[in-house]
Amino acid sequence: MPAQIKAFLHKPSSTFSYVVADPITHRTAVIDPVMDYDAAAGRTGTVSADAIIAHLRKAKLTLDWILETHAHADHVSAAQYLKKELGGKIAIGEGIRQVQATCARLFNLASQVPSDGSQFDHLFKDGETFRIGDLEARAMATPGHTSDSLTYAVGDAAFVGDTLFMPDSGTARCDFPGGDAGRLYDSIRKILSLPENTRLCMCHDYAPNGREYMHQTTVADQKRANIHVHDGVPREEFIKLRTGRDKTLSVPALLLPAVQINIRAGRLPEPDAKGIAYLKIPLNRF
Repeated sequence: MPAQIKAFLHKPSSTFSYVVADPITHRTAVIDPVMDYDAAAGRTGTVSADAIIAHLRKAKLTLDWILETHAHADHVSAAQYLKKELGGKIAIGEGIRQVQATCARLFNLASQVPSDGSQFDHLFKDGETFRIGDLEARAMATPGHTSDSLTYAVGDAAFVGDTLFMPDSGTARCDFPGGDAGRLYDSIRKILSLPENTRLCMCHDYAPNGREYMHQTTVADQKRANIHVHDGVPREEFIKLRTGRDKTLSVPALLLPAVQINIRAGRLPEPDAKGIAYLKIPLNRF
C-alpha cells in the first residue's frame, strides 16, 4: 500500500509540512515541521506544530522520524518540540556540517555550535535507505539551494524541499552561502529521473497570480511545464537564468533568526542565568 500523506500549510511562511504514515503499522515520519515565530516580538509559538501533533494523536500514529529537507532560512523548525511531545529521531543530510561551519563564521558561534552535525540524531548519506514502518524510504542528496538539501523518496512520492516549486513557480534560489545553480540543475535532473508518475511534494508554494495553494505535482508535470527547468532547458541556460533572478531577490525575512535555530536541530540558544535565550544579528553582512 502507498504511504498515507497529509499536508499542513503554514501560511505565514508559505511552508508545507507533511505527515507520512505507513497504513499497516501506523509508524510515521513528519517532514519539515514549522514553529511559529513572531519576528517583531521575538516570540515563538506552537499553534502550527500542535495541529500536527493533534492529527498524530487522533489517528493513533507513532512518530519514528522528524525529517528536515535542509536547514531552512524562511521558517523556524519545530523538530525539538515534536520530539519532546511525541519522540522520534531528528534527521537531516550530512551536508549540514558545511552549513553549520558557514553559519558559525557568520554568527561567531564556533564555540556554541560544533560543525559536526551532533545536534541531530541522524545524518543521512546520499542513497541511504531507511524505513517508516514497512515503507522503504531513501535519502537523495540534492544540493544546490543549500549544501545540505535532501529529497526523501518514499514509495511513489518524493519530498523535494526547496529544490523545486510547482511548475508555474520554477525552482529554488541559489544565492545563499553554499548554494550553486549548476549543482541545483544536476540535482533537479536527478529528481526528474524518478518514474514519471512519482508524486513530488513541495515544501513551499506562493500561490502566484491568485491561484489556490498547491503542494503536489508529478515528475511528468515538472518535465513538461516547469518554467525554469522543463525538458530541453540546457544546464548553462538554467545557470544564467537562475543566477540573474537571484540577484533581484530580497533576503528572506526570517533568515537570521531561522538559521541560528535550525542548525541546532530546532533548539533555541542556551539561555542565560535569567532563563532568557538570545539570537545574534550580524550587521552589514547582507
